[in-house]
Amino acid sequence: MNENRAGLGYQDFAVVRTKQIFYIDKTDFIREWWENADQVTLITRPRRFGKTLNMSMTACFFSTKYAGRSDLFEGLSIWEEQSPDGEYAYRKLQGTFPVIFLSFANVKAATYKEMLFKITKEISDLYNENDYMLSISLLSDNERNYFKSIQIGMNAELAAGAIHSMAGFMQRCYGEKVIILLDEYDTPMQEAWISGYWEEAASFFSGLFNATFKTNEYLERGLITGVTRVAKESIFTGMNNLDVISTTSCEYAASFGFTEKEVFAALEAAGLGDQKEKVKRWYDGFTFGTCTDIYNPWSIASFIKKQGRYDTYWSNTSGNGLVNQLIQKGTPEIKKTMEGLLQGKSFEAEIDEKIVFDQLNGSADALWSLLLATGYLKVLNVRTLEEDEEGVGEEGDVWYTLAITNFEVRRMFRKMVKGWFGGNTEMSYNNFIKALLVNDIDEMNEFMNKIALHSFSSFDIAKNVSQDDAPERFYHGFVLGLMVELAGRFEITSNRESGFGRYDIMLTPKNRERDCAYIIEFKVHKPLKEKDLAQTVANAHSQMDEKLYDAKLIAEGFVPEQIKKYGFAFKGKECLIG
Repeated sequence: MNENRAGLGYQDFAVVRTKQIFYIDKTDFIREWWENADQVTLITRPRRFGKTLNMSMTACFFSTKYAGRSDLFEGLSIWEEQSPDGEYAYRKLQGTFPVIFLSFANVKAATYKEMLFKITKEISDLYNENDYMLSISLLSDNERNYFKSIQIGMNAELAAGAIHSMAGFMQRCYGEKVIILLDEYDTPMQEAWISGYWEEAASFFSGLFNATFKTNEYLERGLITGVTRVAKESIFTGMNNLDVISTTSCEYAASFGFTEKEVFAALEAAGLGDQKEKVKRWYDGFTFGTCTDIYNPWSIASFIKKQGRYDTYWSNTSGNGLVNQLIQKGTPEIKKTMEGLLQGKSFEAEIDEKIVFDQLNGSADALWSLLLATGYLKVLNVRTLEEDEEGVGEEGDVWYTLAITNFEVRRMFRKMVKGWFGGNTEMSYNNFIKALLVNDIDEMNEFMNKIALHSFSSFDIAKNVSQDDAPERFYHGFVLGLMVELAGRFEITSNRESGFGRYDIMLTPKNRERDCAYIIEFKVHKPLKEKDLAQTVANAHSQMDEKLYDAKLIAEGFVPEQIKKYGFAFKGKECLIG
């Protein structure tokens, strides 16, 4: 570990080493990757886990542009690595290969046209960096014309083959095949799905990746990084030379993120050794393969830089939009699972690490797979179904026990849920909570109708969902909102039957002298049986009384005067509380 000053946002390895920025040695990644000898490797890790810095490190080590720059690696593990005969074999590799290093981190676009423009800019910059080739007798006249045609705004067909062509030019120039590094490959994929041009984007990238990594005779090695493992069928069609390393793989487990040993050493060096236990609760919890107790580098570096101030450093960075959308507009079952997660519970699910974006809207397992890949969930246990095991699934199926990763992520989810009721309704929701706690029914009705009007559409994404289904989707979002706003003051439970004929929400106060207990019943208006919403509210109260919903509270010592009961009746987006 380099014990110099902490710095944030540095992703250029040469700059980090030259300026002596806080750095934990991850150069053994170079050795492991080289010795594995896979032609193309795809490694997925959550954002802000050192992917870009490791890619820059790899480029600095192999690239001819850094020939003679032993100073960048002296004292690090790769420079001290010895072969069995005592030879420093890796020192001979430094600066010996032409390297193409591209990043799609900034390719975030609302339209396919904008995406293609940004991709062509990245490729055009690559050609501009190597325009010295135009001044030497390397290229034919036709090749010079082709070289000059690679410009911002070029057509998709030309762009798809441009990296392949540059590899050919570089191989001819340096006499060695080319190492191609592509960072944040899936950023455009996620943006394409969110913005509705997935099919066009997938078609383009399929051609680009095929030309760059599959049918490229000039390729020595390829290394690709990203957050998600997009299914081969989408963009890596036919790439049998691709080795995929996901968060459940054991390879390179300690190369991205900080191990607990590294974190604790850094804390001691920064004079923060007495914070180890709390730092572990806030920032630990990531697991890669069988390597547990991995910490997010951004959070740790930020914590040290801020001299021990706790905050949601990682979750406050960008990249939560897709996750937020999928949970907010997810099925009631997804929201029910989130209720348990926010209460510190775990659940079991099948995981398919090959993210198929077309399935994200309708598949809970696809969502949990995405949340695991992005670092918001962690693996507590893995089990394989046996031949005689009863239950869902069949022999050989793998089930993962999942939970929220750590306290920082839990706070991020709480902030996310608060945002669901934000915008013009933020004060309405806050005031609804206040009105509930002082039992002001008139205020509750005013604010709840504003919230429902705004939120029904926000919680409903499926085109085939009827208007009558909206209350169930809203209900589960509402329960999550209560959990977030009142978790420190009440124990909140939600017991439900199937469908949306009855919903029970129970708020049990942690301080009985200050607060009452609450029972809330959600009901959808039935026009054939109820003349108006007032009757629906009355039926809700009858149901609470007949089924003795307050029995649990009374058994715990609450008297009837300490128990408030409310019926919430819904008709479309109209709500009545009584």
